[in-house]
Amino acid sequence: MLHRSGPEWDPSKTLEEQSDWTRHAEFMDALLGAGFIVVGGPLADGVRVVHVVEAESEENVRDTFALDPWAESHLVVASVDPMTIRLDARESELDQ
Repeated sequence: MLHRSGPEWDPSKTLEEQSDWTRHAEFMDALLGAGFIVVGGPLADGVRVVHVVEAESEENVRDTFALDPWAESHLVVASVDPMTIRLDARESELDQ
């Protein structure tokens, strides 16, 4: 999943200085804790963000991220691209 910086994103501020950062961070931490987000973070261009998620459908992904306090203000879902996982280190951790 790919996000682009939304209209309220202030490029002169760091991630943690953006408005409503604490609520956004808590929301994302909850998604990570629930196993919805597998891995995620900003790309080197400083504009786009990629999240690899475990979800039932594109609709589920969009509905979940629509609940983010930053939805449409700081982050906009630009695309949701299904992926076939061929390599997954999580599986080997579960086998132990």
